[in-house]
Amino acid sequence: MNPDSSAIRIPHSALSRRHLLKAGGALVVGFVFDAALPRTLTAQSRGATTDPSKPLDPAIVDSFLAIHADGSATVYSGKVDIGTGMRIAVAQMVAEEIGLPVARISVIDGDTGLCPDQGGTGGSNGLTRGGMEIRRAAATARRALLTMGADRLQRPAADLTIEDGQVRPLAGGAGVSIVSLVGDRQLSVNVDPNVTLVAPAKHTVIGKPLPRPDVVDKCTARHVYVQDFRLPGMLHGRVIRPPAVGATLESIEAASLFGIPDVRIVRIENFLGVVAKDEWAAVRAAAVLKATWTDAQTLSGHAELARHVREGAIDRDQDIVNTGDTADALRGAVKTLSATYFWPNQSHAPLGPSCAVADVRDDGATVWSSSQGTHGLRANLAKVFGLEPSKVRVVFLEGSGSYGTSGYDHAAADAVLLSKTVGQPVRVQWSRQDELRWDPKGPQQLLDLRAGLDASGRIVAWDTQMWLPTTRPGARAFLAADAAGIAQEHGMSSGLLSQNGDPPYETERVRVVAHWLKETPLVPSNLRAPGKIANVFAVESFTDEIAAAAGVDPVAFRLKRLSDARAVEVVTRTAQAFGWKERPSPNSAAKQGTLLAGRGVAYMRYKQAENYVAMAMDVTVDPASGRIAVTRVVCAHDCGLIVNPDALKNQIEGCIVQTISRTLHEEVKFDRSRVISDDFASYPILRFPEAPAVEVILIDRPDQPLMGAGEAATAPVAAAIGNAVFDATGVRLRTVPFTPDRVKGAIASASKGSSAGDAAG
Repeated sequence: MNPDSSAIRIPHSALSRRHLLKAGGALVVGFVFDAALPRTLTAQSRGATTDPSKPLDPAIVDSFLAIHADGSATVYSGKVDIGTGMRIAVAQMVAEEIGLPVARISVIDGDTGLCPDQGGTGGSNGLTRGGMEIRRAAATARRALLTMGADRLQRPAADLTIEDGQVRPLAGGAGVSIVSLVGDRQLSVNVDPNVTLVAPAKHTVIGKPLPRPDVVDKCTARHVYVQDFRLPGMLHGRVIRPPAVGATLESIEAASLFGIPDVRIVRIENFLGVVAKDEWAAVRAAAVLKATWTDAQTLSGHAELARHVREGAIDRDQDIVNTGDTADALRGAVKTLSATYFWPNQSHAPLGPSCAVADVRDDGATVWSSSQGTHGLRANLAKVFGLEPSKVRVVFLEGSGSYGTSGYDHAAADAVLLSKTVGQPVRVQWSRQDELRWDPKGPQQLLDLRAGLDASGRIVAWDTQMWLPTTRPGARAFLAADAAGIAQEHGMSSGLLSQNGDPPYETERVRVVAHWLKETPLVPSNLRAPGKIANVFAVESFTDEIAAAAGVDPVAFRLKRLSDARAVEVVTRTAQAFGWKERPSPNSAAKQGTLLAGRGVAYMRYKQAENYVAMAMDVTVDPASGRIAVTRVVCAHDCGLIVNPDALKNQIEGCIVQTISRTLHEEVKFDRSRVISDDFASYPILRFPEAPAVEVILIDRPDQPLMGAGEAATAPVAAAIGNAVFDATGVRLRTVPFTPDRVKGAIASASKGSSAGDAAG
């Protein structure tokens, strides 16, 4: 093509899905200075090959576990480690059952060619479901090995044990190595879901703070994140998104790229991308390619979001909890309180924007992605792009930032579409602007709360009304496929948003109603602790409001209304470690120089069925600037059996720090056309000097089932901060984030005699 030619316009009617799937429905404009473009990709590039004889059925032990002739073992996990320390915990669980040292166990996770489908990783289920499935497989293997050893040693299996890779008599004596029994051969037994696990009293590995094997490489920049992954002959791709949500592409000027070597333009209806040998060439090309788009104004604007939510069309109403007529009880209450709380859209905002590498060939496709659901991603990519599912392999590589469905599945779809079109492996790296503008968002949540008390201060009624985005069946739609005019499902899900909307405290009548909204301005997605973080913010802040109205200490108020011994313990131990002194809020001695100091507490049981978490915080508020500083956090955490206390503590600390960021800083801002908070200046996150001292109290219960800890400690954070701010200032903050302007506005309103609290909507 002549680079001096005029702009090229392709009629949309000429681009059918049938043509696209034949690689004929795309405009590809190339500026190639070197015509010999190498084409190489092998699944072995990551160092792991597929084995047709290896089963992938989760009912079979060999799907999860292989014992090798050198005395090592490999564990295959369908759940993935997104920085939570799952790999070391799974290795410890397997080591406990099969009697091998942890150092001789490696874990491969999320590779659909090697690992069984255990569903997506989320909801803190990496260990509770995925890990326990693997542990039961290992325990079944242990039983099979003991049976084999009994035959070899001519002893009853009940008289044998497995230690250091040897089946040995309990009373001592010569043993037999498990390698000689099964090394590099399959056990060919089914997983027994009721197999007996090693008893807690005999644990030698579970419960130990073993170091995570990935930390050294991560600290020395040797760890390969998906953003670092490269293949020989790989092209670099960038996708040019429209300037407004819903805009369509009218024309492009290919000549605008003249002078940038080895660049190809890919246009398929409204999908526009560039590929190049050199990443910087692709970046430059994406920045300078001239494209004309239609205007679009399909959004409500973030300033109107709360009103838009309250007035939005309702898909259905659902009683989440209903234990009696709260309306009647409220009418008969001696004292009633009400408040509205609002949580905004938030981005996942990973430090490394989304990235993926794909190679689509006639005989199959391989995709490297940081997806938290690689098996689901494989199925959806195959369906949408017309690929044979059995010939698509998705290989998990960690992304530098995760916790929810971010843009990484979209990046994978971008890479697949570009690779399929140009016939070469393509790496797609999103920019910071791509990530913050186009990743699906943690959803907004609006909650109205009412409560009634009798003369003794007993809560006789509690009513929560919540406005939430609905869930639609089907897979989430890929941005690339929509832009290219490819038919696909348009499912919508943000996770289990309606949980923890009821109080954990003794209350006579409770009703929680979810008003499920048909649509939401921005595409929603699950973001760490979906729903629970906003609901607990509202419930625990409102609990504090009730305690303050009654003139009762916040900790004492909670303890009086808790009957679960584990709940009482986390609250009590938090208060003791914090040095909590009983008094009501707000603090009569809050002034410390130019600052106001306060303390706050919050408690919840995650999903009302899992972890118990209590948290107390010290904060200071600068009334002149409105700046809040969290200076100290104490958290007691009970998740049942603890597999690795060090990794668990890391997760709790991470939950707390990340949610402080979400509470103080993070809000997606958008106008009528697009997201405008598209960098870390307009979408700020917590900085290192703002991180507080964090003390974590772990309560180990080895006789209880383990519960995942990737999310629970996030949920009480915002309420504890808000309650501490109230203690310091007498002002109630009910809208997140607690920005300096919002704090100053609330203080100014309170000083003028208006209601102490910021309006939500």
